[in-house]
Amino acid sequence: MDPNVGQVRIFDTTLRDGEQAPGCTMTLEEKLQVARQLARLNVDIIEAGFPAASPGDWAAVHEIAREVGSADGPVIAGLARANRDDIEKAWSAIQPAANKRIHTFMSTSDIHLEHQFRKTRAQCLEIIREMVGFARSLCADIEFSPMDAGRSDPAFLREAVAVAVAAGATTLNIPDTVGYLTPDEYGAMIADLYNNVPGIKECIISTHCHDDLGVAVANSLAGVRAGARQVECTINGIGERAGNASLEEVVMAIHTRGQFYGVRTQINTKEIARTSRLVSSFIGVPVPPNKAIVGANAFAHESGIHQDGVLKHRQTYEIMSAETVGLDGNELVLGKHSGRHALRTKLHALGVELDSEEEFQHIFERFKELCDRKKRVDDRDILALVTGELQHTPEIFKLDHVQYTSGSSMIPTATVRLIGPDGTMHVDSNQGAGPVDAIYAAINRIVQRPSELIEFSINAITEGLDAVAEVTVRIREQGEASETNGAEALTSSSSTETVLSGRRSAQQIFSGYGVHTDTIIAAAYAYIAALNKMLAAHEERIKAEAVAYAAGYTTD
Repeated sequence: MDPNVGQVRIFDTTLRDGEQAPGCTMTLEEKLQVARQLARLNVDIIEAGFPAASPGDWAAVHEIAREVGSADGPVIAGLARANRDDIEKAWSAIQPAANKRIHTFMSTSDIHLEHQFRKTRAQCLEIIREMVGFARSLCADIEFSPMDAGRSDPAFLREAVAVAVAAGATTLNIPDTVGYLTPDEYGAMIADLYNNVPGIKECIISTHCHDDLGVAVANSLAGVRAGARQVECTINGIGERAGNASLEEVVMAIHTRGQFYGVRTQINTKEIARTSRLVSSFIGVPVPPNKAIVGANAFAHESGIHQDGVLKHRQTYEIMSAETVGLDGNELVLGKHSGRHALRTKLHALGVELDSEEEFQHIFERFKELCDRKKRVDDRDILALVTGELQHTPEIFKLDHVQYTSGSSMIPTATVRLIGPDGTMHVDSNQGAGPVDAIYAAINRIVQRPSELIEFSINAITEGLDAVAEVTVRIREQGEASETNGAEALTSSSSTETVLSGRRSAQQIFSGYGVHTDTIIAAAYAYIAALNKMLAAHEERIKAEAVAYAAGYTTD
């Protein structure tokens, strides 16, 4: 493909690479919500998951392919190691999609081949030839990744990519798996392959960059300048270790500097902010205020000089408008006298899309409760409220009542009342080192599922004594056997960045998010949300296994 011709495909791997990062686990319903939003964002390819990792992963990819993979929708890709079983599982999982892709990979760096795969270079080439050919016999759209390309011998990398092209690969993804390269090095690697591999100009070259040295976006853009016409990235840059190239940053760099890069994307940029908020709410990882494009401060100006310039002409200090990425400057102020129409208008302006009238009514009731505690409710309060309410986590246990006492000369004590899955009321009390500890101890006595609190963070949404607090917690699941043996997985294969087939471990991490003007109650909501995710994931695994096995999934 001529690098001077115009469009860069956006390959979103939020649901695969992003979701496998610790604490970023999503339920099936949350994955579907994200996939639907990625379709609205107009991404070209959605990597829906790694079907061979577990029956649950297979079922999630299959459902996304069924629901989102329409003829006019994105390509749905499934990841597969370079072996027949993985490739067959990926192929069966993506069957419902109109536009399908199998993405397979094999390491090409000597350090991976020697220490992880225990294969020679000759064996590596034979695996690539055979498995890419097998995948192509099933599917017309095949992507191949030489894992750890950034640390591979350049001559051998060219040879491996040439074998993949000859075997039928249509997209060649060149990953900087460990985030090692600089932009100059990465761009030179792409250019070298583009100019020296026979047949590659009939394929799409893709980037896949990690942010270990903070240059994933820069490397991706350097790859585009060198001829890459697909970029693999994630919403908010989530992913293994320090994360992946950030979709919103790559897209807006190309959008803003289109003349420099000489390319464009088909992304609907006005859906960027909404997509960022949705993913952040589901995984419980707040977007840093200084995050480019979608951070709270991305379009804020406090310096007097900057404020003066922006008031006179926005382009003095803004290279893009907030509206371009879906943020709205609407100054409609809401309060306790505001009605349903005003709230609907505000939600629409903020890019919030609700699924039903029932969902809106629930939001409206919580909004009125918030207005009773605050004189003025601004956009940040509304977004925090919506984020807390639309986590789409089944309410296996519902927090019905919290009461706590604490002070410098008394023992912190809490009483909680939960509504159980069968509608039964459960009441218990406990003491703790503080009111939050006491609440969590009381909840644990009711739920009786072992977990470990590993992270607790509080953030004030707005200024002032009546500010809304948002609390994020992470808990580690305990007490269940691992679905796969991590040691066996390590010796047999690897994911594009790490061992995939052992990642659904006995100590999976779940996040929870809570919002309230009372910080302690927000903490209770956050903990219940995390526990519900943990319990729902357990039930979901059982159901997904039944679906996968019924469709012929095997663990051989």
